[in-house]
Amino acid sequence: MAYFNNQKEPVENVETNVWSCVNDDCQGWMRENYSFEKEPTCPPICHSEMKKEVRVIPEMK
Repeated sequence: MAYFNNQKEPVENVETNVWSCVNDDCQGWMRENYSFEKEPTCPPICHSEMKKEVRVIPEMK
């Protein structure tokens, strides 16, 4: 939905459970509900282990 003068509707940030890569040289992460594995590895970058954490990111609708 667009507002007057082509301003876009603001996106709300929410706390979201994510998987975050444990490798200090890697910044890979993904939303928890995007993985079918119980404990995924970092697929796109380094294939290291990942840990659960909570981030404040834009809500997906």
